[in-house]
Amino acid sequence: MALVQLQQVSKGFDGQVVLDRIDLSIQQGERIGLVGANGAGKTTLFRLITGQEKPDSGQIHRAKRVRIGYLPQEPELDSDRSLLEEVLAGFESLRRTEHRLQHLAEQIGHEQGDTQRDLMRRYDRLLAEFEAQGGYAYHTRAQEVLGGLGFGPQDYEQPIGVLSGGQKCRVALAKLLLTDSDLLLLDEPTNHLDMEATDWLEKFLTLYDGGLMIVSHDRYLLDRVASKIIDVEDRGVTVYGCSYTHYVESKKVRLLETERAYERQQVWLQHQREYIERVKSRKDTAKQARGRQRYLDRMERDGKLLDKPVTQRHKATIVFTPSERGGDMILRCEGATKAYGEQVLFRDFNLELQQGQKLGIVGPNGCGKTTLLRMALGQVQPDAGQVRLYENLSVGYYDQEQRQLDPDLRAIDQVWSQRPAVDELEVRSFMALFGLRGDEVFKRVDDLSGGQQSRVLLARLVWAQPQVLLLDEPTNHLDIPTTEVLEESLQRYPGSIVLVSHDRYFLDRVVDRLVVMHRDGVCDFFLGNYSAYVERKQQREVVEAAARAEADRAAATARRRQHQQRQHTGKPKNAGAKMSLAELEAAIIEREQRLAQLQDEFAAPDLYQDGDRVRRLRAEHDQLEQELTKLNAVWHERAEN
Repeated sequence: MALVQLQQVSKGFDGQVVLDRIDLSIQQGERIGLVGANGAGKTTLFRLITGQEKPDSGQIHRAKRVRIGYLPQEPELDSDRSLLEEVLAGFESLRRTEHRLQHLAEQIGHEQGDTQRDLMRRYDRLLAEFEAQGGYAYHTRAQEVLGGLGFGPQDYEQPIGVLSGGQKCRVALAKLLLTDSDLLLLDEPTNHLDMEATDWLEKFLTLYDGGLMIVSHDRYLLDRVASKIIDVEDRGVTVYGCSYTHYVESKKVRLLETERAYERQQVWLQHQREYIERVKSRKDTAKQARGRQRYLDRMERDGKLLDKPVTQRHKATIVFTPSERGGDMILRCEGATKAYGEQVLFRDFNLELQQGQKLGIVGPNGCGKTTLLRMALGQVQPDAGQVRLYENLSVGYYDQEQRQLDPDLRAIDQVWSQRPAVDELEVRSFMALFGLRGDEVFKRVDDLSGGQQSRVLLARLVWAQPQVLLLDEPTNHLDIPTTEVLEESLQRYPGSIVLVSHDRYFLDRVVDRLVVMHRDGVCDFFLGNYSAYVERKQQREVVEAAARAEADRAAATARRRQHQQRQHTGKPKNAGAKMSLAELEAAIIEREQRLAQLQDEFAAPDLYQDGDRVRRLRAEHDQLEQELTKLNAVWHERAEN
């Protein structure tokens, strides 16, 4: 069933057409990756689907009662709410039921007899309705989603207004993931996530059973989540029924076929026009010439003339050429330890990096990845051990905070200063390889976008011709085409690289070994790329899960045996039958006291938040009442005798 259907939809802004007569159908349960250059119209397509934008022409059909959830890049949140209140805002109906349950629980605690039993029956009915709607699950779901996105209980009461921009985006993502949507539209959901949170989101989306459209520069995520790719390009859309990696290859083939078909038609058209021009003035062939011209005109009118294909943007070749070869040993860490207060980033860390090796460093935010790079540069000292980058090496450092750039200098001056002897034309030609062209090169750094500043810093880095590259999140502000250029260039770079990145696709293609840093200060070394590391980790988890399952089975068997032994040697069903009068009185008093305690527990405000606890207390309450009835009957019989 189609959730959304676009028919001949066009949309433009300020006289410029962004999308032109596109046809698109989004089926129930489809998982779509939306790709295209910045400004191609991806966000516009999302806003058309949600109804936030109206098409200039064409029609958009949405299935009846379809629920569409949309995560924009700049979400709107209520600044006066706490983090948890904002995330739970979509559960108002359940929360009202929750408050009614709380009120009933308080009443039950203050009543007795028939009134109490009537209230408890009403509580049971409302509780069943609450549970059927997933009532108790939503608190757990919210905690799981918030935890997966990097929030803990200590963050729940923080006002939205004091959160950073990245935290607000994560709150908006959590809020959206908790909604019951038929179709999720996610616009760059991983922008503010570390690798740990991105892994969690990937697993969540893999298990999500609704429809999904996602715009992301994270190609690794697209590969694992999307089974269809829609390419937005040249005011149109092209659908590829495959993963991202296969899309890249399929697009190359399609473009090649399109170019060849266009070239063949151009050759044929040229022959036709030359023939018409040659014979149109002769009496015996003029009629034939007019007929052929009418045929060409009709082809143009019917749209049968192929447009010149938009070929893939020419990929610049960035060549990292070290000024001279360094020694064999590049970096050595021996027993390195670093902590800030009680937080240990890493302890007793050992590593050697040789000439030509390419090392990736991965781990959650705050685990010390950037600190390790700054230690190699001598900017930070270890608390114990040593981190040594060998002397006489020229080092290129890409700082993700871009502190090496002077905001008041022109972009061209930032690059030119590394090799001032060359002329301006050569510098500008070099900067063009990084997409910095025209007037952009003469702008102050402070007037450039984040992506432009990143490209300036990369251009400056390459221009300096270093022997070793230390790169801290170099792809953060780059689009996919620019990232691919950098990726291919680093593959050819003959020097050594130490690379901190959360871009798993990028890591796969650049590094040949990994350091995996954990929150507890432990660092693992792995020989291979990121995908190989994940595969090994999954294999280990399967083995560990099997061992836990076997241990659980053994424990369950032991519990069954113990239960059977207790049944065999247990007390008679009616224990009161063999009690003395004094023992009966003591047992009755004990149960009456426990029932009184239960009344207090039923009145507790937080009882309704734990469905399992409610069921346990109700079962215990009913059991105690049954036992009291039997014990009282036995006591009366004994007392009368």
